[in-house]
Amino acid sequence: MEHSMTMFSHDHISSLVGTPGSLAQDLRKTVTALTRLVHCFHDSRRYGQYTIIQENSAKVTERPPFNRSSSQDSLDEGLMEDYWTELENIKRSNENRQESQEAVVVKEPDEGELEEEWLKEAGLSNLFGESVDDPHESIAFLATLTRTQAAAVQKRVETVSQTLRKKNKQHHIPDVRDIFAQQREAQEKSPGGSESPSARTKENKCQGKDDQASSGAVDNKELIPRVPEDAPASETDINLEVSFAEQAVNQKELNRERMQKIRVNDASLPSFRLPKDKTGTTRIGDLAPQDMKKVCYLALIELTALYDVLGVELKQQKAVKIKTKDAGLFGVPLTMLLEQDQRKAPGTRIPLIFQKLISHIEEGGLETEGLLRIPGAAVRIKNLCQELEAKFYEGTFNWESVKQHDAASLLKLFLRELPQPLLSVEYLKAFQAVQNLPTRKEQLQALNLLVILLPDANRDTLKALLEFLQRVIDNKEQNKMTIVNVAMVMAPNLFMCHTLGLKSSEHREFEMAVGTANVMHLLIKYQKLLWTIPKFIVNQVRKQNTENQKKERRAMKKLLKKMAYDREKHEKQEKTTNEADVPQGVIRVQAPHLSKVSMAIQLTEELKASDVLARFLSQESGVAQTLKKGEVFLYEIGGNIGERCLDDDTYMKDLYQLNPNAEWVIKSKPQ
Repeated sequence: MEHSMTMFSHDHISSLVGTPGSLAQDLRKTVTALTRLVHCFHDSRRYGQYTIIQENSAKVTERPPFNRSSSQDSLDEGLMEDYWTELENIKRSNENRQESQEAVVVKEPDEGELEEEWLKEAGLSNLFGESVDDPHESIAFLATLTRTQAAAVQKRVETVSQTLRKKNKQHHIPDVRDIFAQQREAQEKSPGGSESPSARTKENKCQGKDDQASSGAVDNKELIPRVPEDAPASETDINLEVSFAEQAVNQKELNRERMQKIRVNDASLPSFRLPKDKTGTTRIGDLAPQDMKKVCYLALIELTALYDVLGVELKQQKAVKIKTKDAGLFGVPLTMLLEQDQRKAPGTRIPLIFQKLISHIEEGGLETEGLLRIPGAAVRIKNLCQELEAKFYEGTFNWESVKQHDAASLLKLFLRELPQPLLSVEYLKAFQAVQNLPTRKEQLQALNLLVILLPDANRDTLKALLEFLQRVIDNKEQNKMTIVNVAMVMAPNLFMCHTLGLKSSEHREFEMAVGTANVMHLLIKYQKLLWTIPKFIVNQVRKQNTENQKKERRAMKKLLKKMAYDREKHEKQEKTTNEADVPQGVIRVQAPHLSKVSMAIQLTEELKASDVLARFLSQESGVAQTLKKGEVFLYEIGGNIGERCLDDDTYMKDLYQLNPNAEWVIKSKPQ
């Protein structure tokens, strides 16, 4: 009955070319209603397994059906067919998985609680609470923020303050403007803290509001340059030196035409590129943990500022504790699964079962037609799951019995059955909201920040997935799986929980389907750009470290004075020693794990990090001579950064000028 009804809706209504419009509309409505009844009768199970927070709801409602006859004329319905088919396959798979988790419905936290959680995630929890008498710890952090970032922080602090006052909480919450005022006063007193009126006027003009200075952001010109008014960036260049939110403000001032409709079409996606940076590109994994923590704080603030500027709502979803399996393969939290795997294979960063499924699919050949799209038999998949749970870690599972399409179905099932989404509960809605940003460039910038914010386990697994999907697409001539096809098939497996327990119109269902497929498309196409940490954020971290070091030096000077040291004599001796050790224009590179422990290297305009490595490795003998490119790296350590692995194209003289107090060390990258 369901099949015949669907056929009627597609074939018979489309044949009513000569039928009066009102009759055709009535027939369409009748068929839609009948189709809905059939779906509701047959569809007794929910899609997905993830937790959802819903307000004022006594129960989880049934998911409304997708009616393809109501598709939008502006989109090619044929492109979406893979998406709907995948959803139907997921439903059949769930019907054979009795242990699927049910949704957990809880009351949604109020806005103040959400914003308080946001401030904690942004590293600003010491702005409120019982022990907030000394907010100076946050001043160095807040002083590095751009205007849009400062505005985002101020908005959340004011919301938390109002909420706590309503609840009669006796927490002291300093006004962000007061904190920035303290910072400005400190700068005015310092020799280098003044700012010319012309520079301030130019800043205000770029922002379009003369009174924006009152938001309290400190202008860090040397680290956070602005977009020149007369030379906007190329549409295909991703500017990593300027705050994304500041760029969005600038573009709004230029009244750039906004994209009104998004088509899932590869031809509509420009080939963005990252301009070369002489001080080196910083990727996720290149920084020490203490600096990466600061990067995450800043990324959250920047993402919020970007969404604020573009008028898109961004609210983090609060994770709910649910009962999960503490052992096994499917339905186990990623972190727990990795702990389990690391007992078998120390250093593992991606679940072993996930790696094995990918390798098994590739061993069967990526040229197989319909790979990822054609599902394995639901009953067979269920039996394979049970067998894997029992035999995988024992090493007795017979992989030769697993067909390629079955392995692909198991891979997708693994992603769906994660107790928390791969894109994380906290940021899943933010990933979905990317579709609402006006331009492709802004969508890409938001995805870049969101990838940075993912937990390590989620980010590493997502990277492995996207790289695998790209290899599938590379064989599209044989397997007929273009990037659009792959995006359509994979989107429900990463985003399918977005409608769980929520009523929505068919128009909204279709809009969400197109949007999530679009986000999946962007993740695949631009994956090489998404693991880059924007330079403006790295520079903000450098600025924070510099401010913290100044504070430490001031404390040290007080200590030296108390101990009756001659400070001037001490500094003079220290300076003389350093100058004698390393001449001007020369850096000393340490290599404690190589036979040649150190080497003095003259800086030139063209000297790159790869040249420094080559000099060391060319002089190595014995075991060290077998070291290959990619096994050891040159690191920038200390000064205004904790630790940073340099890419081969880093120009050493430019980086030395940015961080003259750094040490330079050759070593392997930690696992």
